[in-house]
Amino acid sequence: MTATISTRPPAPERLGAPVLVDDLRIAYRRGRRDLTEVVHGVSFEIAAGSTVALVGQSGSGKSTIAHALAGLLPDNGVIVGGRALVQGRDIAGLGGRAWRSLHGDVIGFVPQDPLSSLDPLERVGKQIGQTLAIHKTVPRSEVRARVHQLLDQVGIKDPAQRSKAYPHELSGGQLQRVLIAIAIAARPSILVADEPTSALDVTVQKRILDLIGQLGEDLGLATLLITHDLSLAQERSDELVVLNHGEVKDYGPATRVVERPSDPYTSKLLGDAPVNNPDKYARLLAAHDVTAEPAITVRDVTKLFGTRGDAGAVLALDDVSLTVRRGTTHALVGESGSGKTTLARIIAGITPYDAGEIRVGDRVLPHHPAPVNRHADQLQLVYQNPLAAVDPRYPVARIIEEPLLLRGSQGRSSRRAAVRELLDRVALPQDVLTRRARELSGGQRQRVAIARALVLAPDVLVLDEPTSALDVSVQAQIIDLLLELQRDQGLTYLFITHDLSLVRQISDRVSVLRHGRLVEQGRTRELFARPKNPYTRRLLEAVPGIAQTRREAVA
Repeated sequence: MTATISTRPPAPERLGAPVLVDDLRIAYRRGRRDLTEVVHGVSFEIAAGSTVALVGQSGSGKSTIAHALAGLLPDNGVIVGGRALVQGRDIAGLGGRAWRSLHGDVIGFVPQDPLSSLDPLERVGKQIGQTLAIHKTVPRSEVRARVHQLLDQVGIKDPAQRSKAYPHELSGGQLQRVLIAIAIAARPSILVADEPTSALDVTVQKRILDLIGQLGEDLGLATLLITHDLSLAQERSDELVVLNHGEVKDYGPATRVVERPSDPYTSKLLGDAPVNNPDKYARLLAAHDVTAEPAITVRDVTKLFGTRGDAGAVLALDDVSLTVRRGTTHALVGESGSGKTTLARIIAGITPYDAGEIRVGDRVLPHHPAPVNRHADQLQLVYQNPLAAVDPRYPVARIIEEPLLLRGSQGRSSRRAAVRELLDRVALPQDVLTRRARELSGGQRQRVAIARALVLAPDVLVLDEPTSALDVSVQAQIIDLLLELQRDQGLTYLFITHDLSLVRQISDRVSVLRHGRLVEQGRTRELFARPKNPYTRRLLEAVPGIAQTRREAVA
């Protein structure tokens, strides 16, 4: 039997709720008169001390609603119908001065992209301090101490030192924590968090969400959580609103929505989440030869940033060894700062290393790589952020063709034919060839990045968090594509990710790094079922859904 849902809460009785969204409609203006409606009659409420999660694919309207409630819609965004009440005040049509009275001490906002949200020329401590000063949260003499307290509260080690850092000197996870510190600095009563943990590893994610939950309890904080992770939404929210193309498809208590979805779309989202379908690729994995010859061999590798003996030197990798077999997927996991990306860049021939040996096939990588990679047709690196890895001025055709141009081994017609063939292989329409990367969706950009990596027909791909910024449905499409290419072409993958539920679903073997040291490795299913190292167990216990599954298996 299909459950019935109500997309309209009983508004008249609950006008005192910190947030009440009632039949909200939002449009974007194209030109002077043309309005395109993207949010269609959405309703929900957030009580004090509770969390409501908005979930759905990219383009479903989640962030548009979040930006509307935070007063951050772009100039061409407009509320065209319904109500959005913040502490009983309808925010439709509010001007800049009215919003300034709400920002910070009434509404705190955590954006998704820290790099575009922080001033690259100001130290992060000063940026947090500015928020404290504007809202007069503490006396001026106490601002520095409060900044350090906030950084410590969101899990940044050595807060006094880190407060002096510029944004480019911090990791993505650290930057996201700085944004959360800014959002809670003025002790708001409403927190709007737009994918606040999508770039964080599981243990930091747990700490941040624990913090937000504790703030909700202590301060009566009403929290709107935007996420594409349904397992996380179920675990961390009281109610779920499932959106598709700007319409509510499901709404109600989180447990009910997940266990008894009212709409096929919700069921699809649940099916696409790796934690709910760990055996999806079992047949493909079973066909892999886990005893095949090595494609990558890492033996006793050490990497030091800085000069040995200096107080500021960082030992990024300490005597690391692992083997990636041909035609298999080997996952590399660990918290931010564990050395995952450093090892990926070393294997890709981008970053030098100090000791040990790395073989890619029969080739030994020099400790100090040449400025030009002469072995790009053997191994390619797929970056986490495709926008940062390509020239924004180039159309897609040039982006994919560029490695062939650099190699200079084909005529123009042959290169163009290769690009068109690859576009078909990664399931992109030919009309994207003339578009630029910023004009594509996240999933399309990642497909372009994969096509660019494959254009030289390499045997090995090193994939550095290739799906971390994608919603579960687009992630499923990218993973389907990667495993199809692996099956058809015998590709080898070194897959770096903080998504352990995805690791369980797609990898043959897994290696766990902590502070640059390899603490555990083995066959994926065996390691997940019986982790030997306490650190590995802690990682698994922090993953929404996996921890419950493991407890049920033990019981």
